[in-house]
Amino acid sequence: MSGILNDDIILVVQSKKVLLVGAGGIGCEVLKSLVQSGFKNIEIIDLDTIDVSNLNRQFLFRKEHVGKSKSEVAKQSISQHYPAVNITAHHRSIIDSEFDINWFKKFDLVINALDNIAARIHVNRMCLAAEIPLIESGTRGYEGQVEPIIKGQTKCYECEPKEKPRTFPSCTIRNTPSEPIHCIVWAKHLFKKITYYFNIYFSICSQLFGEEDQLGENDVSPDTEDPEATGGAANAALISNSGDGLLNRKSTREWAKECNYDPQKLFHKFFYEDIQYLLSLHDLWNKRKRPKPLKFEEIQDISEQSVTSSTDECLKDQKIWSLQQCAEIFCESIVKLREKFISVQDTEKFLIWDKDDKNAMDFVASCSNIRSHIFDILRKSRYDIKSMAGNIIPAIATANAMVASLVIFQAIYLVTKNQTSCRTVYLRRESNHKGEIITPERDLLPPKVTCLICSSSSNPQVTLIVDVRKMTLKQLEEEVLKKSLNLIEPEVTVSETSTVILTSEDEFSKEYLDRTLTEFSIKDGTLIHVNDFLQTCEFFIRITDRNIENKREEALFEIVRHTEIIVQNENENDKEKFNGSAEEKNNEDEDEDVLILIENGNDNLISGKRKMENDDFVPDKKLKSLI
Repeated sequence: MSGILNDDIILVVQSKKVLLVGAGGIGCEVLKSLVQSGFKNIEIIDLDTIDVSNLNRQFLFRKEHVGKSKSEVAKQSISQHYPAVNITAHHRSIIDSEFDINWFKKFDLVINALDNIAARIHVNRMCLAAEIPLIESGTRGYEGQVEPIIKGQTKCYECEPKEKPRTFPSCTIRNTPSEPIHCIVWAKHLFKKITYYFNIYFSICSQLFGEEDQLGENDVSPDTEDPEATGGAANAALISNSGDGLLNRKSTREWAKECNYDPQKLFHKFFYEDIQYLLSLHDLWNKRKRPKPLKFEEIQDISEQSVTSSTDECLKDQKIWSLQQCAEIFCESIVKLREKFISVQDTEKFLIWDKDDKNAMDFVASCSNIRSHIFDILRKSRYDIKSMAGNIIPAIATANAMVASLVIFQAIYLVTKNQTSCRTVYLRRESNHKGEIITPERDLLPPKVTCLICSSSSNPQVTLIVDVRKMTLKQLEEEVLKKSLNLIEPEVTVSETSTVILTSEDEFSKEYLDRTLTEFSIKDGTLIHVNDFLQTCEFFIRITDRNIENKREEALFEIVRHTEIIVQNENENDKEKFNGSAEEKNNEDEDEDVLILIENGNDNLISGKRKMENDDFVPDKKLKSLI
């Protein structure tokens, strides 16, 4: 591209310093195009390492690079061809505190090539605070987009609400699955921790290899509080089946350790005993087909045609396993995972589920298919299960390259102060009425007045609807401020009394975290001031109190902003949006508790890493896109 730029522009481009966040599918293409366009001072940051699945489109990487830092290898690959270019690589998370406002200010331009919302939001806020122009980019299959963000002139990344991941009622996952995805979520949860919330009276922690949950919030055992299991029948059945009462039941993790993770005993518990208990909840099966408990020794008597050929290795993952094969793979994966789990007890102490880990993926695939058989649900191939469990979105190398080229045009406009030429540009799968697949918007849209981050309002505010007698300060910090509002180091002050109730300083006593909001004199109508010094971000939260006693199905909390209501842990089918104040919400339909299928970026708040196969898609309602 440098061949079509005049000398004055080339001199400007060569003098500018650019930060590239992300070295994946788009990141590799952008880095190459930046260098070829004359940019000579580039820093690149990425926490991820190279995986085999990256090699088909991330052209800077080779097979021998698998397991190495993406940013470091990208730098080495480019430097071999352009040794005069000054590239600095960071194998770190962009959310680390060392990358503060002053660090961002040393750049003339920031380019996002990320694959998770939390990191995108953080970079958006840092660039606004540092007053550095940002270019957002992303692809999904054949589609993509590029969006310049300039403080005070354009809308920011948070001006438009992002679509939420698909969610499912927890009682559906635990008691009454009806789709393959329900069984896949259950199997994945059985391995590891997936967060959901409800007013819990009794729970058994059931994950086998993931991080232990001391509060029992991640159970996959039959749900004793399913609203359809009325009249106390659930607890009565559980006492009858267990023989020793509710309070004496062991966690599955503890029991599994005692039996040395015996595969057949685990099989018997998950696929026979738990199903027998579900059958005792008679109300659940008045209008549903009853599940069929399965004993391990009975599998060989079930007549099914074998569907996997050992001579057809290239298509093996696309075959649907027979029930006997599922049982065999279940046992084999348990044995391998048990050995790995024992080996990490002195270090990590738990396993992290990874779709690219053969044993972990075999465990989820076999478990979900066995459960599907029990509930008479269509079984899926390992290939399909991996796609659903890992949220794999097809990545197209040519789409990445096209979006990267559009990024470079916007980058040159921005560093040469030709901002009137900047446009948000879309790459579309199908051409418009003019036969175009690349379509720019006519003008850049200004900041939204309702935006919490870039609005010119002196008092940006959201409303938090919550039972102040139940929510603790820790839940306010972790679930509301960090996970939902994407703050890193929040500080909270009660405006009426100027009392600081939360701070990231070391001397802040952890004993306060277990206290409820009412213990800090927070009530209906209380205004709290929230500040994040790392992001240079501050706003107010107006508390709206509600008493959610005896309403187990209602969400833990709700946030009202951007004239819409965002319900945490909501049923996707019961999503509510409205204009106006929080008091206008219709509470007739109560949302059910859900398990989150796709971790929506909140888990990446600390690591900054997201193991997904999609290449950095930026959601936009024009493309009706879903992270």
